[in-house]
Amino acid sequence: MPAARPARRLWLLALGTLLLLGTAGASGAAFMQRQQDAELARAITGGEPDRAPALLIRYGCGGCHAIPGVPGADGRVAAPLAKLRERVYVGGVTRNTADNLVAWIVDPRALSPRSAMPVTGITPAEARDVAAYLYAR
Repeated sequence: MPAARPARRLWLLALGTLLLLGTAGASGAAFMQRQQDAELARAITGGEPDRAPALLIRYGCGGCHAIPGVPGADGRVAAPLAKLRERVYVGGVTRNTADNLVAWIVDPRALSPRSAMPVTGITPAEARDVAAYLYAR
């Protein structure tokens, strides 16, 4: 009966998860959704969303953009960055893909020479982390 043990463990884990979600209610479901969104964002971008808030602060992104979850990021100069994964275009000029978003974050004027968004000096690796964060929110 060794094969039955992993199946039973899996069943118990699933039952425990359901009980946890049942007792946690909507907040538990919201937590699970945020975790799934972060995992999807990591897979799409190759970035780590947990590193992004510090980067968004360091590069001053919140001075122009409202960014959910980033303290002080309440700018009104440019578009808010909530639900970016749902948008069709990045910067209004290029299709919304992870690579295009990273390129836009690194050098927006390469994609739109008249863009008001400045080149901040963010590296491509840092931009992947920021992209992951924005796609997870």
